[in-house]
Amino acid sequence: MPYEIIKPDRLKSVLNRLQAKIYEPLANLEVTAWVTSEPVTYNDRMTGRLVKLQPGNKWGELWDCAWFHFKGTVPERAKGEKVVLLIDVNGEVCLVDEEGSPTQGLTNINSEFDHSLGMPGKRVVPISDSSSGSEEIDLWGDAGCNDLFGYYRSGTLKEAIIAVCREDIRKLYYDFEVLLETAEHLPAGSARKERIVRSLYDASLLLANPTEEKLVEVGQMIREQLAKRGGDPVLTLSAVGHAHIDLAWLWPIRETIRKGARTFSTALHMMERYPDYVFGASQPQLYDWMKTHYPKLYSRIKERVQEGRWEPQGAMWVESDTNVPGGESLVRQLLYGKRYFQQEFGQEMKSLWMPDVFGYTASLPQLLKKAGVDYMMTQKLSWSSYNKHPHHTFMWEGLDGSTVLTHMPPEDTYNSPAAPRSIAKAEQEYLDKGVSDRALMLFGIGDGGGGPGEEHLERLAREHNLLGLAPVEQEPSARFFERLAEGEDRYETWRGELYLEKHQGTLTSQGRNKWYNRKLEKALRELEFAAVLAEMADGSPYPAEELDTIWKEVLLYQFHDILPGSSIKRVYDESLERYAALLGQTEGMIGRAYTAVAGANGMSGTAIFNSLPWEREEWLKLDAGWQQVRVPAMGYAVHSAVQAEPDFPQLLVFEEQRTIENSLLKVVFAEDGSIASLYDKEHRREVVQSGQGANALRIYVDEGDAWDFRQDYRETGGMKLELVDMLPFRDGPKAGFIMRYLFGESVLAQRVELTEGSRRIDFETEVDWKESGKMLRTSFPTNVRTDSVNCEIQFGYLKRPTHRNTMWDYAKDEICAHHYIDLSEPDYGIALLNDSKYGHRAEGGELDLNLLRSPSFPDPEADRAEHKFTYSLYPHAGNHVEAGIYRQGYELNVPLRTYEVASGAMAASDAAAAVGGWQEGRSFLVTGHPHVMVESVKQAEDDGDIVVRLYETAGTRLHTKLQAGFPVGEAWLTDLLERKSEPLDATGDALELDFGPFEVKTVKLSRKR
Repeated sequence: MPYEIIKPDRLKSVLNRLQAKIYEPLANLEVTAWVTSEPVTYNDRMTGRLVKLQPGNKWGELWDCAWFHFKGTVPERAKGEKVVLLIDVNGEVCLVDEEGSPTQGLTNINSEFDHSLGMPGKRVVPISDSSSGSEEIDLWGDAGCNDLFGYYRSGTLKEAIIAVCREDIRKLYYDFEVLLETAEHLPAGSARKERIVRSLYDASLLLANPTEEKLVEVGQMIREQLAKRGGDPVLTLSAVGHAHIDLAWLWPIRETIRKGARTFSTALHMMERYPDYVFGASQPQLYDWMKTHYPKLYSRIKERVQEGRWEPQGAMWVESDTNVPGGESLVRQLLYGKRYFQQEFGQEMKSLWMPDVFGYTASLPQLLKKAGVDYMMTQKLSWSSYNKHPHHTFMWEGLDGSTVLTHMPPEDTYNSPAAPRSIAKAEQEYLDKGVSDRALMLFGIGDGGGGPGEEHLERLAREHNLLGLAPVEQEPSARFFERLAEGEDRYETWRGELYLEKHQGTLTSQGRNKWYNRKLEKALRELEFAAVLAEMADGSPYPAEELDTIWKEVLLYQFHDILPGSSIKRVYDESLERYAALLGQTEGMIGRAYTAVAGANGMSGTAIFNSLPWEREEWLKLDAGWQQVRVPAMGYAVHSAVQAEPDFPQLLVFEEQRTIENSLLKVVFAEDGSIASLYDKEHRREVVQSGQGANALRIYVDEGDAWDFRQDYRETGGMKLELVDMLPFRDGPKAGFIMRYLFGESVLAQRVELTEGSRRIDFETEVDWKESGKMLRTSFPTNVRTDSVNCEIQFGYLKRPTHRNTMWDYAKDEICAHHYIDLSEPDYGIALLNDSKYGHRAEGGELDLNLLRSPSFPDPEADRAEHKFTYSLYPHAGNHVEAGIYRQGYELNVPLRTYEVASGAMAASDAAAAVGGWQEGRSFLVTGHPHVMVESVKQAEDDGDIVVRLYETAGTRLHTKLQAGFPVGEAWLTDLLERKSEPLDATGDALELDFGPFEVKTVKLSRKR
């Protein structure tokens, strides 16, 4: 028959017929299950509700758990045959051994998955390659009534049978499949394509009425085509088995632990069957769960790691979001992540494994290099909505100029089916194949776990060097990156953030989680500083174990489907409860540490602590009334004298004129509660655009999900809230109005406050939010003209355009900022500060802040709750660097702390000795330059030395001194893992330091005893 009339569908039907003949049922298994609402241990496996099951019988509802018991006897007629079990409970199952340790994971066939990547499901359990015809089946399995992605799939038993596996047909099926798909991706008219198709057609004729002799003939015919090898390769694919596991998403964290056991036991099972198989998995948190819950499984993993066939991947504790976590959080992700793999497996991770994170901060390359990480892998940028990222292999240059070699698998997925179409797509789509001869392939079923199955490995066995396809080698990604790095001088450079043009809603969704994350980041910073002081003051033990535990749980919740707000309701019910407990625990420890410091120094009265590296002069409401206090940098002051509360003649509030003013600013409100005028009295400048209300609270229709909202939401028209109350108040140095707004069933109360002598206008906000499919935003149209907005990110700031000249500009409509976002002309500007918000917008002279969203998927009750947050407006002279805006952001987020202490806890001379000469009212550390921030002070991980992390905030080069308020022995520069790199001269307890733009430095100090 001529090639032109051989129909591909005819050949595909042969493939389907072969697949149907692989397994021949022999007998049903006896199935019993004990059902519980939450997981129970192997020892308690028979404590649930007992059900006996036949196929079609229901056993559970979504998130139910059950221990299944499968019993049976292999029929005698199977003697000499390859025997397997076929098990599908319409859920996920982990088979265990006689000790309850995982041996193999199974997944329902009808699980949700992208079928273009392959069919989900794992149901085959090997019993014997040559049966005795009498084997007794007695297996236990730990099941969850959910599929890979958490969805409910009937909760009924589908099948549990003993079957014969026709190995000759199984192998023939994969031979036929690989050749057929290879032919489909070869160019039309090629001899190789026509020869394969003709061979498959001839085989199909023999298979129309197959006999043993015909099957042998077909096998020889097809193997002839599979034996044809390629020539010298232009591109080689490095394949590594993978199972990206979201630590929470459409399932709770407790199910992730079980997913890990199922996935990892399957990987080990497959390694026994396929000697070339190399598997990799990231996230030390996941490994640590295995170590805790499944120690026998974990020991088997360690054996494969030592063998070199199991690759620990990635340098962070979890695959963290990188937009919302603070800078020190990203450092701790690297510190705890790398230390875990080093301590457990003796391996140093050189690559960051981030396949599914929603954009990458420009701060990251420097942190990676300073943590000994040279490479990064992702693929998420392929999801962008408007512009195609121009590279798959490139050098990524960060905020400070550091670069890391970055690779995105050109197949644009971490769920590769490892099929011929995968190889063809990788070669066709690889944007840098002109300068690179290697690309990465990550094969297996991920997100919900599972990893590679038989089909992936059977295909790879045939594709290693098959004529018509680029060769594929199974090898660890570390080896791939080493080879890729050999050509790094040829790769192009991408400078700045890796912005994902999608999922901008994740900067705002689940606002309470983001609030707690910010508060805990600041509280942990405070605790570590306080604990160092307490240890120096009276020898209080540094709470290293408690801090380690708290930090790791906070880092867990920074996973890229938890902190961004894209998980199910149960995840947030549980994380909010834990956040509250962690914050309470941390605050209690801070109080005890500072009280110890005060007591050891013989303080009496009110001890006021300042953990920021500059002197602060602020109004505080103490027992004696409002008092102006001055607290030195990174130290404390004691307030004991009772002073008369002063008058504030320049602080005015006029109810009828709806006006407040102090010596610097005058604020006039419109009837709807917005700001009609903000006049800078000192600089004689109107800040708000004429006729445009500032702090214009608007609600927009938002029918998106947790990840996304319409980019043209403004075109639908924002809805005003109804102002029902506007009450003036005056409290010492503070004055303003308390506004109360209504919208639908929601109530928003806002205390708009101005403090004497301050340029900061605070909007202390409480919202009882009950809206669905809505988004709450505030905007500030300003009289500032500039082409760029300054956005604080971790360890610096980023400039982004305020225009929409190109699609690249248009795509960055919603942008991430941390403490502040600022518009500045050369001599004047205005900053918008916040204490827990991240989604911003800046176009023209308008600053806009996304306050709340209420999507209905995947959490139908997302953020329908009570919220508290503060944002502030700060007009200033000069640009944002000259005005020290980063300090304003820190002061809003890191308040002074006060503690009442009894007198005479220790004599003054003894106190001075206890702190090594650091006297009452003195600073612990002083930086000699206003652009240097001390981000962290902590005890070193491996000894009693003190670690200080600093960074340059302005994007300048500078020389400064770091002056210690205690006797210093030795001083060293270290990397982020606290490994010493360069000694420092500590003469006079002062260190000379040079900073480049946005440079992060870590200093390790030992105390003179």
